[in-house]
Amino acid sequence: MKHLIRMHTISFKHAYDGLRWALTTQPNFRIHFVLSALSLFLASVLRISAVELTVVVFAIVLGLTAEMINTAIEAMTDLISQEWRKEAKIAKDVSAGMMLTVSVGASVVACVIFVPKIAAYLL
Repeated sequence: MKHLIRMHTISFKHAYDGLRWALTTQPNFRIHFVLSALSLFLASVLRISAVELTVVVFAIVLGLTAEMINTAIEAMTDLISQEWRKEAKIAKDVSAGMMLTVSVGASVVACVIFVPKIAAYLL
């Protein structure tokens, strides 16, 4: 049992290291992280419902996760080949497209939830 707990502790340490690395070295991850924090602050100020908060949190987690997957795919692609190759370009472009898709979706979620509440607050 001690060995199992030790292995899980090591796994969590590596996962934390990955999150910290993404936050300290990846500008796009930092942007998503800051926007996520602002969204949660706005959610608190506007007192959105529990269901709306769940959707916002899901969009945040999806966006941060997609950014980390994008970064991992780019790093693995660079590790496999430093030279320009069509397949590497496809992998990186599709990965970036995934991130764009998630970002657009999260923006739509934000607009649907926050815009009416901000408008009601201002009027």
